[in-house]
Amino acid sequence: MSIFLNKDNKVIVQGITGGEGTKHTALMLKAGTNVVGGVNARKAGTTVTHTDKDGNTIELPVFASVAEAIEKTGADTSIAFVPPAFSKDAIIEAIDAEIPLLVVITEGIPVQDSAYAWAYNVEKGEKTRIIGPNCPGIITPGEALVGITPNNITGKGPIGLVSKSGTLTYQMMYELRDFGFSTAIGIGGDPVIGTTHIDAIEAFEKDPETKIIVMIGEIGGDAEERAAAYIKANVTKPVVGYVAGFTAPEGKTMGHAGAIVSSGGGTAQAKQEALEAAGVKVGKTPSATAALAREILEKASIASA
Repeated sequence: MSIFLNKDNKVIVQGITGGEGTKHTALMLKAGTNVVGGVNARKAGTTVTHTDKDGNTIELPVFASVAEAIEKTGADTSIAFVPPAFSKDAIIEAIDAEIPLLVVITEGIPVQDSAYAWAYNVEKGEKTRIIGPNCPGIITPGEALVGITPNNITGKGPIGLVSKSGTLTYQMMYELRDFGFSTAIGIGGDPVIGTTHIDAIEAFEKDPETKIIVMIGEIGGDAEERAAAYIKANVTKPVVGYVAGFTAPEGKTMGHAGAIVSSGGGTAQAKQEALEAAGVKVGKTPSATAALAREILEKASIASA
């Protein structure tokens, strides 16, 4: 089992002919992802050459639009490797085509563009689940990767991971690689994102193969506090958390555009307290957080064979 993504998803790449699109299409194919084509209006009707996970040469068609790609391939997932200035249009195009899952990797998209795109998706009935922007995407180890997470960190297992940080996603997967993950989602650290901690936690709670949830947050905003309230009211599985930014100075953006502590709010300490009040065990460092998860896994004997 997994959430949002499995081996059956048919994936297209918006920006498949660009440098990042080319590189990560190759890596996604190597991970076993069922990439069925791409989109670039200027190169519609051409193909791009890649190698599948078995080493076979394949030709992937390039389409003029997401709608055409869906019509011709049956795609249900798109990943956008599109420069910031054009990302809003790429997201709107995917929403208009009603693709069920869209992963937006791009960093540096103006907040007003992300806000417009999210509001547009809501107006259209939220038929598209958006992950990102400014995120590493989603991976279901052993099945599919839609994003930039290294595929060889770990295999399948009982841990569900949701994280604002790409780097900390990779570290947590490495720290707990001997147990494995059902799905790992990097939701991104921008002020406006599609899929939230709560969305992922709700899905992990319903997934029978996910036995423990690890959530990674960071300073800024109130997403972690809202997740804590949701966990307290709705989640029965053990949850372990980490909040990055305990040493961050007030009023200074730290790394992510959304990681800024305002006066009296958004601090790592406040988030930790809210999570602990909801029964979440919170580590002071990523390694300490992994150790807490490991302790729960070993005690409950729920590690994968």
